[in-house]
Amino acid sequence: RNALSLSVETLAMSVLATAMAGVAVLLTFLPAARNLGNGELGGAPSRLWTVLYYLVRATFTLTRAIPELVWALIIIFFLSPGILPGALALGLHNYGVLGKLSAEVVENLDPRPTRALRAAGSSNFQMLFYGIIPQALPQFLTYMLYRWEVVIRTTVVVGFVSAGGLGREFRLSLSFFHYSEVALIIFWYLILVVGVDLLSAWLRRLARFD
Repeated sequence: RNALSLSVETLAMSVLATAMAGVAVLLTFLPAARNLGNGELGGAPSRLWTVLYYLVRATFTLTRAIPELVWALIIIFFLSPGILPGALALGLHNYGVLGKLSAEVVENLDPRPTRALRAAGSSNFQMLFYGIIPQALPQFLTYMLYRWEVVIRTTVVVGFVSAGGLGREFRLSLSFFHYSEVALIIFWYLILVVGVDLLSAWLRRLARFD
């Protein structure tokens, strides 16, 4: 029962981390695309957009350059141990990874639909929401689900520094040589990984279908 409860905590940590990273990226990945600021997609070149490009790109680089374990050590220094520090650490690192991937999706978009909208008299706002986001959103969702698969595997790593879930219990059981408990934790961990992989694959198929 304890292992099942810890598995639920681990799953909750991974979902929370992926959701936080996904929402943050969804709000910031457009300024990180170079072709939006320089007018390649049909909009007018903007100096403000160029400044935002370098600022957001630097944020992506910083957050993904620091490993999840280091983020967890820093956050636990300020917060009490639990799944929230682990989710924040995983979310920060994956924010940088997912943000870079999503920005590159926009940079590789076909510019013809947005240029056609601009030629038809669309505003910048209409061009973004009718020409860019509909093209980028399916690939963004696919990348976010891929990162969820990575996050569920990394929860054990941040758990080693008391960030909650199966990782913390795994470290304690290993320290006291309770190998039967270690085997049980690994069993539940494998169930989580396989379950998340299958669910993520199904959701990715839905995203591609849409």
